[in-house]
Amino acid sequence: MFDNLGAFEVGALLLLALLIFGDRLPAVISDGLRMVRNLRNMARNATTDLSRELGTDIQLEDLHPKAFIRKHLLSEEDEQAIRKPLQGIYDDLRTDVTGVHQELKDVAAATDLRSGPAPAATPPRPRSFDTDAT
Repeated sequence: MFDNLGAFEVGALLLLALLIFGDRLPAVISDGLRMVRNLRNMARNATTDLSRELGTDIQLEDLHPKAFIRKHLLSEEDEQAIRKPLQGIYDDLRTDVTGVHQELKDVAAATDLRSGPAPAATPPRPRSFDTDAT
């Protein structure tokens, strides 16, 4: 989260916090840490309760809807049955795109060989507009 902060930025943030909160800074920090601890405990209790209700082991990462469905509601056979038709389409599309990409490279290479050095680009001519036309 704070990977992009250097020593100067951290020092500036600490100085700003000291100016804003003054002597209450240690109390504010301890209140913030207590709040984070309470949120972690609430999340842990929620996952424990959900695990107990569903009769399966649930981790906090599993609460993402896609991960939850994939891990706890679908069997491996169900997941493969869902993926199989789409996998065939994906493979066909990938093969077609690879073929088109290779053909474009071949055409570009052939064009480069025939044309020799590229001519200097000429700027486009300005267009004249008919101001009476509507």
